[in-house]
Amino acid sequence: MPEFAYQVIDPLGRDIKGKVHAANDDAARAVLAKKNFYVVKLNEAEARRSVLSDLQRRRRRLSTKQLTLFTRQFSSLIQVSPLEEAIRTISRQSEQAHVRDILGNVHAGVVEGQRFSEAMRREASSFPALYRAMIAAGEGAGTLSLIAERLAALLERQAEMRGKIIGALAYPAVLSLVAILVVMGLMVSVVPRVVEQFDNVDQQLPLLTRIVIGMSAFLASYWWVLLLAIIAFAVLFWRALQQPAFRLYVDRKVLQIPVIGKLLRNLHAARMARTLSTMVASRLPLLEGLRLTGGTIRNKLLLQANDDIVEAVRSGGSLSGAMRASGVFPPLLVYLTASGESAGQLELMLERASEYLEREFDNFTSAALSLLEPLIIVAMGGVVAVIILAILLPILQLQNLTGI
Repeated sequence: MPEFAYQVIDPLGRDIKGKVHAANDDAARAVLAKKNFYVVKLNEAEARRSVLSDLQRRRRRLSTKQLTLFTRQFSSLIQVSPLEEAIRTISRQSEQAHVRDILGNVHAGVVEGQRFSEAMRREASSFPALYRAMIAAGEGAGTLSLIAERLAALLERQAEMRGKIIGALAYPAVLSLVAILVVMGLMVSVVPRVVEQFDNVDQQLPLLTRIVIGMSAFLASYWWVLLLAIIAFAVLFWRALQQPAFRLYVDRKVLQIPVIGKLLRNLHAARMARTLSTMVASRLPLLEGLRLTGGTIRNKLLLQANDDIVEAVRSGGSLSGAMRASGVFPPLLVYLTASGESAGQLELMLERASEYLEREFDNFTSAALSLLEPLIIVAMGGVVAVIILAILLPILQLQNLTGI
């Protein structure tokens, strides 16, 4: 169906631009006339696009930060403005062109008469199914402003947790990278120049010195082989991860790592509990909430557990019983979920469980960082000490032989 670009004036005198799908020019004008719009300009949109522009259009999407900002702005404006005006206002004040295009496309759908949740399907890559389902629930119950407020709070909390994870990993990662680069620099540039002084020595060098010299010679001559091997391993590992069986095996092993596995399970449980709490509060069916939550899970073992829970609940089982049977959720979450089901306060208990698990994560990362940073420094110092010792041992050996 052709697409027509329009410029109209609404009953309040506001100038509105957008696009509408219709069979022909007259049909497009009829759609706009039903909304009491005065048509200023109506042209068939250009259908031909370059391959590059088409690819860019497919790749464009709202980032998590942009979606969170939009949701917060929308939750505020929808309380004092009509839906169409709120979307148009946010679109116009955005500084990024692709954000204006995405919101403009959604705005055009609303102007055409679609529900907000339906209009967002035009930009499905920017508005996940879980997001659209909650908006649809708010539209159906007449509580869109309340749902938007809860969505904004949910996305902001998730963004806060992501920020904490990045913050917890950034400094140790940078410190480790610097340590590796320093050691590589010593092995490739410093050690070869120092050991040249021992070339004419008739005595056999100490074992530690010979090991360091051998490693240094290999890195200096065949560093590119090591780099290619790392790249090849990374590519093969990535290709293997595309196989469901291997991906499930890797994800299971990751969750079995003593500390990291528990941390990942708790993070998933906290996110699931907060999402389900928001959806139950929004009067969205629990089964639908569980199904949509599965789309946000990356770990295949946890995704499999989520699918098992969906099937158990669909068969008439309780949420807490299904969680307990999966064996991957923290006992606290299972207990609080059972308490919430029996007391009819599932929303409240899930929220409390998520808060506890998130607080536990905060405490763990703080303690881990306080230990990890000095451990990296000590490990770097130990490697540098070994290199220095390998250089000093021949010097001390020569001094003993000469009797100095």
